Amino acid sequence: MHELIVFGPQRLEPVLRPQLDRLGVGEPVASITAGWQEREGEIEDMTDHLQRQVVDLELHRRTEVVWEEDPDLFHAHRARQDRLQALQRLYRLRLDYALEPARRLLRREDAFDPKMLEATRESAIGAVRLLDDEHLQRVRAEHERFESQWHPTTRDAVAAQRDELTAILSRSDALAIAGGHVAVLLNRMRLFGFAELIADFIAEKPVFAWAAGAMALSSRIVLFHDSPPQGAGNPEVLDAGLGCYRGLVPLPAAGGRLRLDDTVRVSLFARRFAPDVCLPLDAGMSARRVNGSWLSGERSTYLAEDGRVEDWKAMAA
Repeated sequence: MHELIVFGPQRLEPVLRPQLDRLGVGEPVASITAGWQEREGEIEDMTDHLQRQVVDLELHRRTEVVWEEDPDLFHAHRARQDRLQALQRLYRLRLDYALEPARRLLRREDAFDPKMLEATRESAIGAVRLLDDEHLQRVRAEHERFESQWHPTTRDAVAAQRDELTAILSRSDALAIAGGHVAVLLNRMRLFGFAELIADFIAEKPVFAWAAGAMALSSRIVLFHDSPPQGAGNPEVLDAGLGCYRGLVPLPAAGGRLRLDDTVRVSLFARRFAPDVCLPLDAGMSARRVNGSWLSGERSTYLAEDGRVEDWKAMAA
């Protein structure tokens, strides 16, 4: 299997080209930029950086073509999205109440037997895990219901676009998946069956994904921001990703979104999503999956269960 490499945001400190050079990637490089709907197809900066031909797969445009040709599928897709949004709102209502006791217990040190306190902490964190798992199961059930009823990749409008995408990928030497709005990106990739397309592609050629692109390929997408302009600031499970890799929770631009000096918040984050490794992916940071194992790039760190941010060297997937 060829390498899968994930990065932090590329705009300020692009590191994609050195990775392509290291692997001897030629051209063209297929790209997915659907997370930036208004800017899809604006690949001049990527082409200049990579010094290679880049072919954008135009998933957002292709989706609009599908909706025009298959309105029944569009309405069914919209209904599913409405149900998913309702599930997310209900999950958030419960999440506030589940996280508060875990945070309070992690901050307590006095007047309790240490073993008793730790057992109670683990129980409280376990309750949050159960809520996360229940929510993810309900989300997956919605996707499975939609897939079993509509079989989108076999419908004429989707199948025609998918044939074109398969042909472009077969001629490409690598696949690069950019960031943007993670839900939009994931929905477009899921519509065209990219879990299967990427599995076939990576058997022969490398895949590069950064920011929201790295999130979309994971097995579980976690949204996070400790100090948002509005909202509770609770990390939340959004959706099941495409499942192209396991073992990591990618956290793009974590340095600006998480209070990494708050050991309680870091510890709770790491313990809640264990055994997956919570991996900050700031500018210049990367990790690569080779032969089933994750190897760290330069300056890569992970959130440790004791609340510290540690150097990250290698971790089995």
